[in-house]
Amino acid sequence: MIRISLLYCFVVGTGFLAFRDWYRSLCGLILLMVVLQHPDMPKTVLGIPGLNPWNLLLLMVLVAWALNRRREGLRWDMPPSITLAWTAYMSVLVIAFVRMMADRGNLEGFTTADLITEDFVNVFKWVIPGILLFDGCRSRRRFVEGLAAVLGLYFLLSLLVIKAMPLSGLTGEELSARSAKLLQNQVGYNRVNMSMMLAGGSWAIFAARDLARSRGMSLCITGAAMVVAFGQALTGGRTGYVTWFLVGLVVCSLRWRRFLLLVPVVVFVVGLLVPSARDRLLQGLPGQYRDSGRADEAVGEDEIDQYTVTSGRSLIWPYVIEKIGESPHVGYGKLAMQRTGLVARLAEELHEDFPHPHNAYLQMLLDNGWIGLAFVLPFFLIVLVRTGRLLLDSREAVFGAAGGAAAALILALMFAAVGSQTFYPREGSVGMWCAIGLGLRISVERSKALARAHLATVPRPTRRPAPLPETRDRLVGSPVHRFPGVRRG
Repeated sequence: MIRISLLYCFVVGTGFLAFRDWYRSLCGLILLMVVLQHPDMPKTVLGIPGLNPWNLLLLMVLVAWALNRRREGLRWDMPPSITLAWTAYMSVLVIAFVRMMADRGNLEGFTTADLITEDFVNVFKWVIPGILLFDGCRSRRRFVEGLAAVLGLYFLLSLLVIKAMPLSGLTGEELSARSAKLLQNQVGYNRVNMSMMLAGGSWAIFAARDLARSRGMSLCITGAAMVVAFGQALTGGRTGYVTWFLVGLVVCSLRWRRFLLLVPVVVFVVGLLVPSARDRLLQGLPGQYRDSGRADEAVGEDEIDQYTVTSGRSLIWPYVIEKIGESPHVGYGKLAMQRTGLVARLAEELHEDFPHPHNAYLQMLLDNGWIGLAFVLPFFLIVLVRTGRLLLDSREAVFGAAGGAAAALILALMFAAVGSQTFYPREGSVGMWCAIGLGLRISVERSKALARAHLATVPRPTRRPAPLPETRDRLVGSPVHRFPGVRRG
């Protein structure tokens, strides 16, 4: 009861603060994601369906943003390429929903209200915080506040994981089963999703080292990143383990090559502290634990057991690919696994309960075909290119922090999508969308600064307009002084 009272005090206080400073209330909204899936989190407010505390605070922030946007002089300046890719992405999601509603075969257990809420409203609402961050982050102070909220989300989630999971006495087999139960009951997030979130979150926090103004602060940020990596090891998500390694390899290769040596060190330390995580990663390999109930009897002890390694995914993927081949171009619409009867077929023939393909790429192909996938992936690729440019540019500290956070979280989704996840926005991807909003804002400001720097090299006309005023809190510093090689005209 006390926790619920404190929750409502936080929501109400942050909501009223929004009408004075909507951006800081937005940061509070992001941090509230830590407890969104907690079992004690109220599902309704005043008995109104769909109006939980998080949605209520989001509504108040949106109203405050709309009222204050003109007063703050905010102008929408999203690059055309991003706008086009974003529109195409969202269009695919809308069309998938419309097709599902037009043919609701095998969805007898879903009411119309449930489908509209879960598969339409909730899909788009998770993206809103990222859009607001992009629109409102116009100063260095706001950037630091927004980034702190995003990174704080992953750090606090890792602490909840560490608190929920026992640190000893687990084998690899027990780690998988107990993490699924404990994390679901005490944290609320699915362990597979949590593993992906923390895999990208640890490297996103590591990227914030560029903002540190002292060695002590840099060490604290590195320590926080390692805490998140430790929490990620306790989730037991093998896809997340591989994702963590691949994300670190990419972001360190782009910006912090000297820290590539840190990757095997962290792997070794975590293996010593959490031997169950090491055992979990090696399950199904020769000489390691195998799922005796489902393992292929034809597989010898010195061979790889694909069923155990892929947790049964190797059994169902051929069925999914076969169904995709029946409608390869446009798919079947959202929830295609249920609507096409594929879930029932898997249960009957394989005795496996797979409500989705456990592969985001196959899910998108099944729902929307190659055409849909071709409209979805460009958005992530374009954002990755822009954030990658930030990572390669060391002239401003905010470049590495913003580019690293966004790139790490996008890469985490794209790597983990091979074994799980989805490209439909959901609660576990809110941090990623927020990081994308901040990364795109810094990318836009960088482009403006480079344009100003280019204009500074052009001979000045006889009569020129008065220079724009310089502010101490400029998001990206004065191009003439901050960008090497640029000379005054």
